[in-house]
This record gives sequence, structure tokens and C-alpha cells, in this order.
Amino acid sequence: MLENLTDRLQSVIKTIRGQSRFTEENISDAMREVRMALIEADVAIPVVKYFIDKVKQKALGAEVLSSISPGQAIIKIVQDELTDLMGSERSSLDLAARPPVVILMAGLQGSGKTTTAGKLAKILTEEKKKILLVSADVYRPAAIDQLKTLASDLKVDCFNSSAKDKPNDIAKDALKFASKNFHDVIIFDTAGRLGIDEAMMTEIKLLHKTLSPVETLFVVDAMQGQDAVNTAKAFGDALPLTGIVLTKLDGDSRGGAALSVKHVTGKPIKFVGISEKPNGLEPFYPERMASRILGMGDIVGLVEDAQKNVDQKEAEKLAQKVKSGKSFDLDDFKAQIGQMKKMGGVGAMMDKMPSQISAAAAKMNPEDGDKSLAQIEAIINSMTLLERKKPEVIKAKRKIRIASGSGVTVQDVNKLLKQFEEMQKMMKMFSKGGIGKLMRGLSGRFPGMQ
Repeated sequence: MLENLTDRLQSVIKTIRGQSRFTEENISDAMREVRMALIEADVAIPVVKYFIDKVKQKALGAEVLSSISPGQAIIKIVQDELTDLMGSERSSLDLAARPPVVILMAGLQGSGKTTTAGKLAKILTEEKKKILLVSADVYRPAAIDQLKTLASDLKVDCFNSSAKDKPNDIAKDALKFASKNFHDVIIFDTAGRLGIDEAMMTEIKLLHKTLSPVETLFVVDAMQGQDAVNTAKAFGDALPLTGIVLTKLDGDSRGGAALSVKHVTGKPIKFVGISEKPNGLEPFYPERMASRILGMGDIVGLVEDAQKNVDQKEAEKLAQKVKSGKSFDLDDFKAQIGQMKKMGGVGAMMDKMPSQISAAAAKMNPEDGDKSLAQIEAIINSMTLLERKKPEVIKAKRKIRIASGSGVTVQDVNKLLKQFEEMQKMMKMFSKGGIGKLMRGLSGRFPGMQ
């Protein structure tokens, strides 16, 4: 995500770093490069002009302190303006109303409305809200079935609508059902089209009037670039939107929608979709996104992911086991892989790392890393309890059986055992207090990153 934009902006900043002071000439040269980077990222042209003017104005008026360089000053200016462009601060859902409160999901077909409704239900369920999912997409029966499947997987209620029902009747009946069954929040999924049309807008306006939602969220595919912004503006003109959800930011999106949509619509980005997984929806923090665009990563977000997804009891149990000098076995190895997968896998973690760290791992494709983790799990799952506890018993015949059972080659089994042996040695160093040796040993030896 946003890699090209990040690379271009970092190149501009390096050029400025070589200057002893700001001048109109070097700022103009830098802004010319920034303009090209933003246009390539598919940022809306009016937004590009606004952003460049603001940065140039601040840079030329900046008094660079003797303690900081022009490069450091321009980073701060660009970061502040990127943050301001995307909304300045986090905009959360406003659910402070008499239940059941309604969240209306709007957007074109294929934008990810239905899966986003499910992901949002998961977030609110974790906040102890009783959720009712409702689909009024009567034109695409698969959408109703999809939402029912999502609800079943998430263990939340789903209103029993069908393709034979009228959308406005579904809305009225769902409100009665939610009130009767004491639901806190209704997440109402509407029909999408391949393009904006009058019938679609008439229908969703009527639904909005019937439901009186406290939140009307426009769900838009970030990979559409400027088209996403134009579509958001059209919906914003027809409905009193309260926020935007950008989906598919984990895809090959150039970042233009994220940088444009708030400025063009005047509505805040509230969530971003970062994967297809049930937990693949995150609150949007403009300042953190600005840091990621500039290659500084999102360490706060990474720590929050760890706090939310990592089993603290399991982590503490492993730490105590290692400190006591007990052997680190393949079950422990597998448990660590499981913790990483809960955090979204290698790709999700690397996306939030500062560019210096992610560049060091550039030789490894994140998808390859995730495949490697899955392969390691499969190999360990094909082992007996004895083999997991005492890998030294795994000789030729056992390796052939394990390889056959996990669908890999004997060489893959050997590679895993070698990686595990190295990890086991490092854990022994840790148990003896050799922190420095451990950190040096870890360099370049993480499973799947070779």
C-alpha cells in the first residue's frame, strides 16, 4: 500500500536534506516532485494544488531552528499537512442515542459493503453491543445469503430478509424486530449498483428517511482512485453522510482516495479495510497514516495490534519457560506463529514498520512469508507429540512420513528443523541472560524471512 508515493516523498526529503537552508528555488523544485508523486498516486488534482500551496507557503515562511535541518523541517511540514488533509484527528462512531441505533451502509456494488458490515459487527460486538445485521440488497440474493453466513460465523443476529421483500418494508420490520429483541445497534446493508443511477438514489433516500440512522457510512474501494472520490461526492450530495470507509487498502491502491476523499467530501474517514479477514477493519488515524506515507511506520498501531490479538497468558507462560531454562519445543514454535497470524501475518506487520526496517526485509515478499508460516504449521501438525517435544528423534523415515503428511518435500522438513535448532539455541542464550547475543542471533533468522 502507498509504496510508490512513500518512495517518491522520501526521495524529495533526501534532496532537501542536502540543502543548508530553504530558498524559493529549492522549495519549488521539491514541490514539483511532490506534485508529480501525488498525481501518480491518483490524488484529485484540486487536492494536489491545495496541498502543494499549503506546504510551499509554510516552508517559505518557516524559521528553521539551528538545531534542526531543512530536511527535518520539511518532514514536519509535510506530515502536518498530510494529517490535516486526511482529517487531523480520529473520528469515531457516534452511537450515543436511544437504542436500537442504526448504521446505514451505502456504496456501489463490489465496494465491500457486505463484508465491511460484518467486520463492523465484530468490532461492536467486542464493545459488548448486541448487533442486528440486516440486508436490503434484494437485487442480488447472494448478498443476503452472504450476510447471513457472516452473521453465523460472527455469532451475531441477522434479520431474515429475502429477495421477495421490498427494501423499505425490510427497514420497517427490522426496526420493530430490533426493538422487540433489545438490540443495541442495527447495521443496515443496502443494495449497490455498478454505477450511480436515479433509482438507486431514490431508494436509499427513502431508506434513510425510514431508518433515521445516526451513522450513514459510505463504503468505497480505495483501488478506484479518483473515481472513488467522485462517487463519494455524488453520494454525499444525495445523503447526509457522517463518514467514509475505505476498503482494500491492502491491495494495489496508490493512495489517492485516502488523501482526497476527506478534502473533497468534507466527511471524515472513519475506518479502513486492510484485509479480507473478519478483523481486517481498523479505525482510521490521519496522523498515523501520514507517518506511514512518509515511511515512518505506525508503531503505535503495531503495539495496539499486539495488545489486542496476542494471548498475553501464553506469551508470559513462554517467557517463564525460557527463563527457567526449560527446552523451547516445536509446540512453542507453532504457538509463536499462531500469535503472528493473529496480528495479520507478515504483510500486515511489515506494513506498519518504519521504512528502514521494511527495506531490510525487502528481499522477502510478505505473501511468501505468510505462505512459509502456513507451511511450518502444516509440517509441525504432521508430527507426533514425541517428535514435537524431541525433534532429535526425527530421522530419515520420520522425515519422509512428515513430508508426505504435510504436502511438502523432505528438504522443507530439514529446513524447518534447521530453523528451529537455531531458534532453540537463541532461546538458551536468552535463558542465560545473553540478551546482546540473542539480538545479534535473531538478525536475518526469523522463520520465512531468509
